[in-house]
Amino acid sequence: MQITLTHPADDARAPRKRFFPLGLAFGLLLVLLVSACGQRPGPEVIYPHPATVEGARTVTVYVATTRERAEEPIDGFTPEREDDLSYAEFVISIPPGHDPGEIEWPYSRKARPEEHFTVLKHTALSKAAFDARIGRAARATGNGVAGVFVHGFNVSFQEGLFRMAQLAADTNVSGVPILFSWPSQARLLDYATDKESATFSRDGLTDVLDQVTALSSVRSVMLFGHSMGGWLTMEALRQLSLEDNRRALGKLNVILAAPDIDEDVFAAQVDVIGPLDPPLLVMVSGDDRALGFSRFIQGNRQRAGQLDITDPEVLEMAERKNVALVDISSVSSRDALNHSRYAALAAIYPELDEDTELGSMARRPGARFLDAVGRTANPAATAETRGAAGQ
Repeated sequence: MQITLTHPADDARAPRKRFFPLGLAFGLLLVLLVSACGQRPGPEVIYPHPATVEGARTVTVYVATTRERAEEPIDGFTPEREDDLSYAEFVISIPPGHDPGEIEWPYSRKARPEEHFTVLKHTALSKAAFDARIGRAARATGNGVAGVFVHGFNVSFQEGLFRMAQLAADTNVSGVPILFSWPSQARLLDYATDKESATFSRDGLTDVLDQVTALSSVRSVMLFGHSMGGWLTMEALRQLSLEDNRRALGKLNVILAAPDIDEDVFAAQVDVIGPLDPPLLVMVSGDDRALGFSRFIQGNRQRAGQLDITDPEVLEMAERKNVALVDISSVSSRDALNHSRYAALAAIYPELDEDTELGSMARRPGARFLDAVGRTANPAATAETRGAAGQ
């Protein structure tokens, strides 16, 4: 994978459009409905299958969730809300032929580890056990890095779990993967309910971030929020700031991918949170169809994940508020909605650390384009940086 970061002044793009045609909205709805008609994994895919195969990798994912525990423990967690946080540990086998960016779904309780992501072990944890295992795992990494992933709208527990495993496998770095799973209904027409459930989970995510950053063996936490999970992430950061929890905020390295947040609300959240170090990094793309539909159903209010970085007002806002906007529209998308490009970019996340060449450019306040060219199936491929990000 070849990566280029350029300043918007180096790229001639059309100005931002502030209208959303009705015909396009119906077209997007049709795409969304067709996409939702495909087979989706049920809870049976997380049933433990204790055998793996030669050449497979294993990833241990720690879970903190505001979902209700299923009546049968083997089923994991439901889409319903629970006042108290629940914790768990999942050991997942990644097949030898895994294609980076993809999840090789079993779609049945008879997973074949040679071909599919396979849950080897599922353990319910107490809060104390969760903290102890995270602390032990962070010490074992040698770098004290943990990663917290907050999924988006229309995501079941098993989908969020396997996505976290995919991201952990594809980053090719040692770190402690933690999934924060909020009670999405995992139904396309439950957007409003999901938004309320994400809001319900603000205190839960705030508590988890406080827990994890309080562990002495955890030196830094990459906090990654996707779509509606970006809204939830920003609300938790806002709460930490209001509580003046500088210790927690000081350990966070925050990335938002396609955040489904009203642009004015996003600006207000940033004002309360204050400048982060490293700066908040936001991945945007103007052709994100899922965000386009979200914009349509919410009064044509621009979403933060669709900000046009060639707009002088957007660029000025980003620089003034210490936010790094990176346009990833040129990255190849494997979904029809162009909403999940972040999954294919997992291999470069370690390079977004502020101490790396790519990270030092991407993390400067302002806006840049990320150009991914020549993507290869070789999972050992590294990100190469070229070009400059002029200020």
